[in-house]
Amino acid sequence: MARLMAAVLISGRGTNLQALIDDCARSDAPAGIALVLSNVAGAAGLARAEAAGIATVTVDHKGFPSREAFEDAISERLDAAGAEIVCLAGFMRLLTASFVERWRDRLINIHPSLLPSYRGLDTHARAIADGVRFAGCTVHFVRAEMDAGPIIVQAAVPVLADDTADSLAARVLRAEHRCYPLALRLIAAGRVRVDGARVIVEGAGAPGAILLNPDDGRG
Repeated sequence: MARLMAAVLISGRGTNLQALIDDCARSDAPAGIALVLSNVAGAAGLARAEAAGIATVTVDHKGFPSREAFEDAISERLDAAGAEIVCLAGFMRLLTASFVERWRDRLINIHPSLLPSYRGLDTHARAIADGVRFAGCTVHFVRAEMDAGPIIVQAAVPVLADDTADSLAARVLRAEHRCYPLALRLIAAGRVRVDGARVIVEGAGAPGAILLNPDDGRG
């Protein structure tokens, strides 16, 4: 079975990109990475891709007269690379509705909160300020509305009494590094179907335990 070929769009250090690279390097991986594209020249994630032998390209948004022209240039690079699905991994540009529709149900993103809660920025500080007991991350299909779209995978982590935004972010990031490869793997294996606003995952299991925070000590 041919692998589903992904393009990964980044703007920075690329830690989620690295998680995808590592998972796609497995001999049984149903997905591969055809291209890593950045809008920032010299982004650290580009070196990660180059070290793995993956093609890279920089498309600087500042060199285009409009968002649409910038996105057309991106799509040209994606098409030329044979990308079948696009993974946003710290790509710090808002995408137009036209681009999103062009790649509808072939464009996924990871967000550091349990969507639909805490869309946008400063998710960890906002979660701590609100006193929530669990935070987490979400991989979802992208829609025109910011941080919206059918949810593929989520992971929850506890918020600790002494957490700072940075310590919570580090815990969530470890969860992201498991969630994003899993989501791409499920899609590439043909197990994901979009049904309206929901994602149906064929043969999906789910955790059976009750998660309490603080724990009641009963195990």
